[in-house]
Amino acid sequence: MNAGPYSPAAPKQPKARLNGTVDRTTTINTPSVEQLDLSSKRVLVVGGTGGLGRAVAQQALALGAEVTVVGRTFRDHTTDRLTFVQADLSSMREAVRLGKELPAETYDTAFFSLGIMAAKTREETTEGIERDLAVSYLSRLAVLQGLSPRLGAARPVSARQPRVFIMGAPGAGNVGRLEDLNSEHGYKPMAAHMNTVAGNEILVLAGHRRLPGPAYFGLNPGLIKTDIRSNYLGEGSLLHRLAEAVVGLAGPSPETYAARIVPLLFTDDLNGRNALMFNNKAQVLLPSAGLGTDYNDRFLDASEALLRRAAD
Repeated sequence: MNAGPYSPAAPKQPKARLNGTVDRTTTINTPSVEQLDLSSKRVLVVGGTGGLGRAVAQQALALGAEVTVVGRTFRDHTTDRLTFVQADLSSMREAVRLGKELPAETYDTAFFSLGIMAAKTREETTEGIERDLAVSYLSRLAVLQGLSPRLGAARPVSARQPRVFIMGAPGAGNVGRLEDLNSEHGYKPMAAHMNTVAGNEILVLAGHRRLPGPAYFGLNPGLIKTDIRSNYLGEGSLLHRLAEAVVGLAGPSPETYAARIVPLLFTDDLNGRNALMFNNKAQVLLPSAGLGTDYNDRFLDASEALLRRAAD
């Protein structure tokens, strides 16, 4: 794509708000985590071997759910209710395969939290994709292409619509750079990362049209102490340790976040709803200005073309 900064393909960037803007007109009620019994539920957590994904997987498991975790390095022990599927989702071929082969027909909920931040100098996968884009966004699109039409299909007819939750920073005002989706021109790490942020919000907003079957929801956890910043700051570096210490003081722990959010994943208040996005207090967020239907479709068209190029 050769669209320039003033092309209709790249709407004006609205002012970014890291935690988004709460929609005061919409309230979703959730049960308390102490009241929740998930013994009849099956949950898929893509990116569940560390950080927020692991905390969510462990919380769902503690409440009785059967949990399947996808990731590279498993830090827990499998049980009769905890299954591990190893996958390197920096590879689009691997992500496509995973989307086709996961036994999604019996899942109630799919939760996507796998992500990194762009490095200070551009990193590229063996398939020619900027690494942050590949891991944090395109892998999710690739998995969902194979997963969405099958998700929950083998459950009873009376079962509620299956749900997909996509973690990122929805509602933060980022529309990405459609003219340079793969960050091949004038690389800047934060601009590259904003392509993944925009892509994940667009998956939430357009998923029911482009990948029909489940209902789609977005999660904006804000700043929480995890390893997501290690790729940018340098894993284990003094700057990385200091940044995580500050974040740890300012925000909730992954376990606190999981206790707040897991009830949201299963609340009856989401029945019949779609394309809602939530902050770390389970409050509904307004979508980012600029992410309209036309732009979202062009962004996904470009994403699918990039995915095909990598996976073929």
